[in-house]
Amino acid sequence: MRIFNELNYTMKYLQLLFLCLYVSFATAQNITVVSDPSSPRAKFGAEKLSETLSAKGFKVTSVNKFKKSKDKVIVIGEKGTDFWKKNAKIDDSKLTKKEGFQIRTQNNVIYIEGADASGTLYGALELSDEIKASGKLPSEINIEDSPEMVLRGACIGMQKPVYLPGRDVYEYPYTPETFPWFYDKALWIKYLDMLVENRMNSLYLWNGHPFASLVKLKEYPFAVEVSDEDFKKNEEIYKFLTVEANKRGIWVIQMFYNIIVSKPFAEHYNIKTQDRSRPITPLLSDYTRKSIAAFIEKYPNVGLMVCLGEAINTVDDDVEWFTKTIIPGVRDGLQALGKTEEPPIILRSHDTDGPLVMEKSLPLYKNLYTESKYTGESLTTYTPGGPWGETHKQLSALKSIHIENVHILANLEPFRYGSPDFIQKTVKAMHSVHGANALHLYPQASYWDWPYSADKTKSGERLLEMDRDWIWYKAWARYAWDSKRDRNEEVKFWDKDLASKYGTSQEAANNILKAYEETGEIAPKTLRRFGITEGNRQTLLLGMFESQLVNPSKWRVYPGFHESCGPAGELLLEYAKKEWNKEPHSGELPTQIIAEITEHGRLAVEAIDKAEASVTKDKEEFARLKNDMHAYKAFADFFSEKVKAALLVLRYSYSNDIADLDKAMPHLEKSIEYYELLVNLTKDTYYYANSMQTAQRRIPIGGDDGNNKTWAELLPHYERELANFKRNLDKLKSSKDGKIETKEGKPWKPTEVIFIDEKPGTYLVKTGTKVYGTDISELTKIAPELQNLKGFTFVENDQNEKGTHLKFRNTKAVKLVVGYFNSDQKRFLLPPSLETDAAGNAHGQAEVILASAMNLKELPRVNIHTYTFQPGENKLDLGKGKVLILGFIDADQTITPRDVGYIDAGEKAAIDWLFY
Repeated sequence: MRIFNELNYTMKYLQLLFLCLYVSFATAQNITVVSDPSSPRAKFGAEKLSETLSAKGFKVTSVNKFKKSKDKVIVIGEKGTDFWKKNAKIDDSKLTKKEGFQIRTQNNVIYIEGADASGTLYGALELSDEIKASGKLPSEINIEDSPEMVLRGACIGMQKPVYLPGRDVYEYPYTPETFPWFYDKALWIKYLDMLVENRMNSLYLWNGHPFASLVKLKEYPFAVEVSDEDFKKNEEIYKFLTVEANKRGIWVIQMFYNIIVSKPFAEHYNIKTQDRSRPITPLLSDYTRKSIAAFIEKYPNVGLMVCLGEAINTVDDDVEWFTKTIIPGVRDGLQALGKTEEPPIILRSHDTDGPLVMEKSLPLYKNLYTESKYTGESLTTYTPGGPWGETHKQLSALKSIHIENVHILANLEPFRYGSPDFIQKTVKAMHSVHGANALHLYPQASYWDWPYSADKTKSGERLLEMDRDWIWYKAWARYAWDSKRDRNEEVKFWDKDLASKYGTSQEAANNILKAYEETGEIAPKTLRRFGITEGNRQTLLLGMFESQLVNPSKWRVYPGFHESCGPAGELLLEYAKKEWNKEPHSGELPTQIIAEITEHGRLAVEAIDKAEASVTKDKEEFARLKNDMHAYKAFADFFSEKVKAALLVLRYSYSNDIADLDKAMPHLEKSIEYYELLVNLTKDTYYYANSMQTAQRRIPIGGDDGNNKTWAELLPHYERELANFKRNLDKLKSSKDGKIETKEGKPWKPTEVIFIDEKPGTYLVKTGTKVYGTDISELTKIAPELQNLKGFTFVENDQNEKGTHLKFRNTKAVKLVVGYFNSDQKRFLLPPSLETDAAGNAHGQAEVILASAMNLKELPRVNIHTYTFQPGENKLDLGKGKVLILGFIDADQTITPRDVGYIDAGEKAAIDWLFY
């Protein structure tokens, strides 16, 4: 009987279900969608809208011409077109803004009208979103909207975490072996759909020299660096990409660096692919000009972004190259097409004088856009200023389109970042402080390893960066469209979004949002107050050594960084000095920041842990997000303890009271405990901290050969630092006068090379020598390591006007000892800077080996760098400005970096020796 009743119940349930489905389909509302078949963007928008309607149970008919109907009709078109004039009559006098749209209801017709093709697309997508959110077609709708920012774009690096064999930085041909994902059409559709869903309208492809993968030149047939088969594949995928992007209102922009040539071209002419110190030559100019012309002719709808910096030496060369090679190349391409309308050229204001280049270029070419990094290669503040801010203001004052580039994010890798509040305030600052009207957004992490994130998963499957960092793209795009959205309403918006993603209550979603926003402050605050640089050279979330905190100048603090990347305040050394002198403090303080970041970490972990029980969807991703929040807290706690220790060490430099060092010890020990926690949180969840895994990474430690990219690798270094501190503290306590007798460095072993072409004169590196033959250049103090060397003489004016050049042959590995004057005056050559010269460590020259190692009578003190050269024929080409070439030494000998301490009167001696 029981079985019979259950069977009877099941039959009734199925009958009822069938009846409901029958009624649903029988009463499905008919909708006719009318769109312009000649407009790819209107057509694409209509398709997306029709998909949404069909998914909601509507019966959709698509036509090209409006006819009166009892059923609902949706008309989609662009203002002023023949299609719109024939199919719609609504007031569009206020529809004037670029990419704007209006949606209006008249009787049973919904009109979607765009101010242009993109506005038409966005209007269709807006109605589609309304239907998805409400589950129904609105009976009446009145919407008008347009974006604040003219360009809203994302970036993909056609680059890799490591150099290709036999190649230099940025040199990555477009091949299936190097970039298999580039030929994956399904991946491109997924990415482009993500962009258009977020209303992004530009896509930047970054590469050093893309032309040799995309065009062939009859004058230089040997310059192509891909096979014929790969060349055809590149043509096909590039065409596919541009067509699909255009449907979605996305402008593809190809970026390139200057001056870089293809490897086969360089080999043909026996030159380097890139050489910052070389002059512009007719050959280099002709090849590049013809490459650009061929690209413009072949891909007229693809934009160009020009980076003059990094592989060109001087601003004068930048101006000449842009005005006499780049712009003429674009004009040649237009002439070949029979076009006169100028396409935009985007000038990247990096390692150049953007305002000056624009001043010289605008009389020649009017349609120039400008781009500059928001606050360098990290996200640090929503109160930008300083000298970098002035550059933005000067460029935006030109009333062209000025683009803010949110670049690299070296301080956010690899943990998830998604603070809508921080991002919204940042976009507001782009408008109000910098005067910008466009956004160029880098991936939040893993730029060099795109399309993957750094996450390890249990299955071993790599996560796609675009999926993992969905909130990063959505938040930036949302506020690039409209930065003035009400904060309270925004909290509700993100709560709803997060509740949907993780299947939680609104309360739990608000806790997830709180966790995002609390951790959103940690890395920005930490870097802007304690960092050496905002660039790739520093991986913040791997930490910093005490030696870097107490003696940052040895690591060359990047000029303009602290003034430009955060609110006014005090750096660690300044704070310690004021504390000792009992002077009043001002602005944002180191002690304030470490208190704030630890509290942000505590609140983030508290919030994410509260949310966990409510999660019903995407649990694996939530677990990864939760782990990131705990990792951020561990980092904040670790870093705060290091700063507390550093403050006490700096106090000791004034007090000479060993008790201060005793007080520092527990903080250093505690920092290790927090770092061990960080190791445990990351060892099974991340492949790496930083996606650039080359010798360009220097802080906290060199990333040579892909090393030192995980927290587990860094832990022994921090443990060694603690052991060194304990040892030196014990030595201090056991000494009679409270001082450690320091051992002087031993003289380095010099060696000889054979000079080619011309042998320079020499001088003995000893006190009394006048290196430039003038009284002011007399050597007065010299580190013991340098006292056996023979320097090479150069004429002062020649170094200032022509640079410094040597050509030589060596039979074994050698190091060239180079002395850089500690000055930012133009008459002195600046030391290698990885922020502006990506090849600035090609010979191991980026780091100071001996700080404050030489004094000259009336010239700035000198820091020593070394350049390593392998056996063979080599040359040194340095830019314009005075620099000391102090001789060659055997590369195999052990060299101990140190601060020699030859400082000026009144300066404080460095205290970092405590950690070595």
